[in-house]
Amino acid sequence: MSLKKLLPCLLLPLLMACSDQRASFEIASRQHSLTLIRVQNFFWEKTARYAIVAARMPDCQRRHEMGPGGAESRVEVYAPGNDAWILKQGKRMFVVETRSCEGFAKLDGEPDGGMGPLQGTFQMRSGTLSFVAAPPSEAPVAQ
Repeated sequence: MSLKKLLPCLLLPLLMACSDQRASFEIASRQHSLTLIRVQNFFWEKTARYAIVAARMPDCQRRHEMGPGGAESRVEVYAPGNDAWILKQGKRMFVVETRSCEGFAKLDGEPDGGMGPLQGTFQMRSGTLSFVAAPPSEAPVAQ
């Protein structure tokens, strides 16, 4: 086989390179979690598509599309309470819930009641999507 015919076959894996990565934040157990899905079609693209899967098994599980975002952007997870979770990706914010796994909405700004404590961050580490838990907050000092 000539080099001219072999070259396209050798380059094909580079053109087909797709990255589909997932990382989970276990809320109470593996059955109660948020899983971020990050899909990047080509390694040279600067954006990726994101989705979040809310799960509280065996009662509910649902995937919600977050849309495109920066390929290396972080997604912070906050806990305002009542099985609701705020996801912050740059300036974009979403709320998702794990009571019925149905509720999901884009937020225009920070909720009146606040974001709640930071639980951790989904982020790329050495080319792999990971969930990094927030350090335990120090107990408030009584005055």
